[in-house]
Amino acid sequence: MMTDRNRAIGLLAIAIVASATSWVAAKVGLTDATPVWYALGRAWLATLAGFALLLALGKFRRPTRADLPVILSVGTLQLGLFFMLINLGIARLPAGRSIVIAYTTTLWIVPLAGPLIGEWPNRRQLLGVAIGFAGVIVLLWPALRLIEGADGLAGYGFLLAAALSWALAILHARRHRWHLTPLQVMPWQMLYAAVLLIPLALLTEPGGRVGWSLTALVPLAFIGLVAGPLITWSTTSVARMLPAVAASLGFLLTPAAGIALSTLWLGEPLGLDLLFGAALVLAGAAVAILAARSAMEKTGARR
Repeated sequence: MMTDRNRAIGLLAIAIVASATSWVAAKVGLTDATPVWYALGRAWLATLAGFALLLALGKFRRPTRADLPVILSVGTLQLGLFFMLINLGIARLPAGRSIVIAYTTTLWIVPLAGPLIGEWPNRRQLLGVAIGFAGVIVLLWPALRLIEGADGLAGYGFLLAAALSWALAILHARRHRWHLTPLQVMPWQMLYAAVLLIPLALLTEPGGRVGWSLTALVPLAFIGLVAGPLITWSTTSVARMLPAVAASLGFLLTPAAGIALSTLWLGEPLGLDLLFGAALVLAGAAVAILAARSAMEKTGARR
């Protein structure tokens, strides 16, 4: 009989594989689509999948006015802008490199948590941030040396902005007083993101498109209808079944899986700068997560 711990590990593995695969699929799909319109398509498909998932689970609820702030913040920052920005980045850079940069979210949270929600970092957390961003510099080095050119540098900028946007959404969600569960609010947030992306697509890519080809549509269907719901369901379940630190550290395996898949599936090169930079980013995030946990335990002991 499967124990809760084994089930949690299995769900964590599902979340990691689904997330890493979605990045590789997006890279494939963007060869026949423009980034913002592809984000729009993903958001609408994910909205339909999200409502279908809640109806199937019997957990569909209408949000109240009290849920509106988190619908707007997460819908704008973690979904709408994040989808758009990662597509703009991954269209310019290899998938494996892109996923590492996007996962600097943890590094952004540490310095922002103090001024925004009053959770001031300790020295070990700041050390983790320094290690992580040293890894970002390593990853940026080819662009800074103009090997990848201005287009590559713009790609890094979009991905770092995506990570920052996600971090801001997390910080707001942390302080929000939840009335519905995050899973119940999710499709409403996705719906808002899908509506928000319509004017953004029309303004930024007036001649944009999603090609009517298997190259574009199959990855889009996978990301929006399969990977999205799988990731949402599995990550929500893991967060409830595993300690926060264990779950956070476990999710850091996603960039490693993304690098492996992009190498095997897309044939992307494994350069030393990618391996060393990714190791620093993930090590820095791990240090920051563990340091935050240690600080919380000390605060609890004093109380």
